[in-house]
Amino acid sequence: MQVRVLGCSGAIAKDCRTTSFLVDRDLLVDAGTGVGDLNLWEMSEIDDVLLTHSHLDHITALPLMIDAVANRRTKPLRVHALPETIAALRTHVFNNIIWPDFAAIPSRDAPFVSFHEIDMGQVLTLGTQRPKVIEVLPAFHTVPACGFAIGCAEGGRQWVFSGDTERNQSFWQRVNQLDVGALVIETAFSNREQALAERSRHLSPATLVEELGLIGADKRYPIYITHTKPAETAEIMSQIGGQVSHHDIRWLAADDVLVL
Repeated sequence: MQVRVLGCSGAIAKDCRTTSFLVDRDLLVDAGTGVGDLNLWEMSEIDDVLLTHSHLDHITALPLMIDAVANRRTKPLRVHALPETIAALRTHVFNNIIWPDFAAIPSRDAPFVSFHEIDMGQVLTLGTQRPKVIEVLPAFHTVPACGFAIGCAEGGRQWVFSGDTERNQSFWQRVNQLDVGALVIETAFSNREQALAERSRHLSPATLVEELGLIGADKRYPIYITHTKPAETAEIMSQIGGQVSHHDIRWLAADDVLVL
């Protein structure tokens, strides 16, 4: 299984794209600005989209991508998300004011997009080219949110993505039961903005270190840091590196490819 990093920044700037990952060729995890680097053929190959939550940096490219490839597709793009995320998309994006209601265009019987609710702890199988098993993991954010564990249906290690989250013991309880090949976890703010991180329910290096302490003693896998603010990335990585030496910590960058 291949995970291509399209975007992993906490904001936009030159060469900084917001959260989006392409798993193999047919599954998109979040739809931030990084989706815009895909060509039309690559976008039209995507059949399923998993969304962690409704914030703009994770959904902004979704309506634009659907518009770009609608005439190339023969079936709806399937969007899988928590009920609250789908409600937010219907109310605030696909509402014929901000953007056309693609769930009813060109008709409700044959729309450009279909929405599918997921629940915490649910396990589903997606993938038209290579089936993948996805487990919905808990996250703790300012809006209902989740993370994902994704692996090939035929077996192998799993790619785990925390989504946007603050301290989250339930997440680690489940992750410690999985065969993790790589973990992507957010750290949005530096330690000097600890109060803002807590208010917005993001991790800082200090709270990340606390969270990593919940990893089982027998667990070893690379840990990739994502969602850093562009102006603070160097500071965040320096603070993490100064506090963690027994984990394999890596900075995630757009265009990275993780192979599991």
